[in-house]
Amino acid sequence: MRILLVEDEPEMVSALRAALRRHDMVVDHAASLLEADGFVAADSYDIILLDRQLPDGDGLTLVPRLRKTRNTTPVLMLTARGDTADKVDGLDMGADDYLAKPFAFEELLARLRALLRRPQAIETQTIRAGHLSLDVGHREVSIRGEPLALPRRELLVLEALMRRTGRMVQREALMEAVFGLDDEIQSNALDTHVSRLRHKLTDADGGVVINGIRGVGYLLREIT
Repeated sequence: MRILLVEDEPEMVSALRAALRRHDMVVDHAASLLEADGFVAADSYDIILLDRQLPDGDGLTLVPRLRKTRNTTPVLMLTARGDTADKVDGLDMGADDYLAKPFAFEELLARLRALLRRPQAIETQTIRAGHLSLDVGHREVSIRGEPLALPRRELLVLEALMRRTGRMVQREALMEAVFGLDDEIQSNALDTHVSRLRHKLTDADGGVVINGIRGVGYLLREIT
């Protein structure tokens, strides 16, 4: 699951990112509406976690802008405003769910799973590049319809790269996508996973190649 977290409270951001990553979720963070606009213009997400009180305005104003561009990404509002009127306003403006702070992380997970089961979320779960198809919801990779078995971390590397096909993904972003904060990571661990993945994709004729930029990151591009 790939999530955009739009939240400006550092402690909340740190806690949510750590908890979500422990559940194999890839988290991008925006601290303002302006940053959120940039993220949604550049990438696709399975769910947006959106705080209402942001430095440059009410987070809720992002929702109608998304819907006007036919962006149907489910939006879960996170807010300290818990009264009924605020919830109604949020839902009426296009948000999909509403969770008042403070909340239990288990409830947040349950709501995320429920949103992903909705039809508009299911439609966004397949990513394609070259001859590859990645079913994010079921964590399955296929090449020309034939399944390709990958270990968990190689799958996470592939997902992060496929979501930005043709663009460089920084090492830091890949590390965050693949490893949890509590993992003991060797200095060459990421490079090892990328190398193994690269060979498997080449051997299976995946129609893509992974290029490395030393010390900076990796990019996956389609072979033409």
